Amino acid sequence: MRQLVRPLAGMACVVAVAGLFGASPLEAREVVAFRDTSVSAGTVVVRTGERRLYYVMGDGRAVRYPVGVGMASKQWTGKTRIDGKYVQPAWSPPKEVKRDKPSLPDVIPGGSPRNPMGAAALTLAGGEYAIHGTNVPRSIGGFVSYGCIRMFNQDVVDLYSRVSVGTTVMVVR
Repeated sequence: MRQLVRPLAGMACVVAVAGLFGASPLEAREVVAFRDTSVSAGTVVVRTGERRLYYVMGDGRAVRYPVGVGMASKQWTGKTRIDGKYVQPAWSPPKEVKRDKPSLPDVIPGGSPRNPMGAAALTLAGGEYAIHGTNVPRSIGGFVSYGCIRMFNQDVVDLYSRVSVGTTVMVVR
C-alpha cells in the first residue's frame, strides 16, 4: 500500500559513508530486557552510541533493532514524535546533501533501488529527520547518515506496524 503523495523533501538521510558494515545474527532484531522505568511503553528510544533503536513494550522488555545513525558532525539528541508514516516514499535530497552530492537527482521515486529511504519511513516532527529503511544494508551499525536513523528494510516494516503517528521518540547518546 503506497501512502505517500509527495517526496520526502528535506530529509537529511543519504548514505554518507559506504563502509563495510553488515548485520550478523547477533545484530538481528530481538526482544531484550529494558529496565529504564522512566520510559513509557510504546516509546521509541534511539541510543546513538550503541547504534540501537528500542521499541519499549513495557513489563521490562523492548524490541531492539540495529540501526545506522548520524555521522559525528550530524548527530543530534532530543525528544520528538512521529509525524508521518510512509510506505516506499519518494525522496528529495535536502540542500546540504545536494551540495555534497550535486549529481543526485532532485527526486528519487519510491521503490527505486537508488532511493535511500528504503521500504518505509517514519518522519519525525520538525521535518528534517526520519527513521527509515535503506538501500545500503551494510551501512547498518555505522555512523553513516546526515542525522536520520537507518534500519534494515524488514526492521523498519516491523517498527512501522508497531507505532502510530504521535509516538514519542527519544534520541540519546
